[in-house]
Amino acid sequence: MSTPADRTPLLPLSHATLASDPRLLAAVRGIGVRRGFDYTDDAATAAMLEERRKAVHRAGTGAPGWIGALLIVAGVLWPLFFPMVPAMSGKPRALLFGPAVPLLALGSWLWVLVRRRWKRQLLHPLLAGYREVIGCARAHGVPVTHIPDWLVGRTQNSSGKGAAPIPSYPEAAAAPRPASAVAGPGGAASSDGAAGGPAVVAVPAKPPAVSQYEARADEGGWHDEAGCLLLVAGAIGVAYGVTQDVPAGYLAGALVPLAIVTWLAGARRSRERQRLREEATAYVRALSAAQAAGARVPELSPVLRKLLAEETERATE
Repeated sequence: MSTPADRTPLLPLSHATLASDPRLLAAVRGIGVRRGFDYTDDAATAAMLEERRKAVHRAGTGAPGWIGALLIVAGVLWPLFFPMVPAMSGKPRALLFGPAVPLLALGSWLWVLVRRRWKRQLLHPLLAGYREVIGCARAHGVPVTHIPDWLVGRTQNSSGKGAAPIPSYPEAAAAPRPASAVAGPGGAASSDGAAGGPAVVAVPAKPPAVSQYEARADEGGWHDEAGCLLLVAGAIGVAYGVTQDVPAGYLAGALVPLAIVTWLAGARRSRERQRLREEATAYVRALSAAQAAGARVPELSPVLRKLLAEETERATE
């Protein structure tokens, strides 16, 4: 999901969400004073998160990491390929492991260096403060739209708390219900803070196509593999019939059109899935726009969180 200047990214928490509980808003402002940043300013928070995300990404994917990986691979492969080199035959056996040790040591040192730089960026004071904000929101029962994997030091779509988990706080007592939220004469709860106050922006309704995408996102695509197997089986059967003069082998030729039908079914399924993905992406973008306008966006489903992470990662490539 690209994030040009005219498109606000979907934040884990917005000002409208924080302001839904005055106690949470006060706590977040206290964190902001301590960290020297206003976490209730959506635009500033979005810019800060984007800047820190890029810094974390650069720290974990720099040249030292690639060089370290190459050195480690070379150190592991050296003892395996050393005996195969004719020029090395008859050489002292110490050469078998001698060069591997410094290669592994230097590669490991570079990886440790990259890990330290990455962890230092991940533990940046502003990011640590934002993780505190998310922890406070959870303690107050306020929904968090999503938690980016990079923010907690977790690889994409992996499980676990990550290298920098969200802190846990004791659960806060339920906030007293404001008088403005009491149902009015028509039986519907009022969304205005007071007479003439700003109305709460409505959250876009989830289209049926998005629900279909969520239900079908984990379905595996087996059509290409099955089509290849059917085609190979048909070709082998026909070849066997021709070479061995076995007419029954020609019957395997029926597998070829079956393979084509399977591929066509897979192509239709792939196009339908892509259409649903585009609908889901548009829905997440609509949520981002609604959040920027002041809506309190609920927590995303796991499927939409994964989609958001994939689109964000794609935008940085």
